[in-house]
Amino acid sequence: NIEVDGGINAETIKIASKAGANVFVAGSAVFKSENPAKTIADLKHNAEV
Repeated sequence: NIEVDGGINAETIKIASKAGANVFVAGSAVFKSENPAKTIADLKHNAEV
């Protein structure tokens, strides 16, 4: 497994995933979001692109 922790958001998760990462820590993106459920769904979708 390759993990990326820090700076992960809906855009950077695409880059990290394409670079080979498969574990992501997106604390601030989720906990500072007005809609955490949507943010998580967006992150999951973008990680699979």
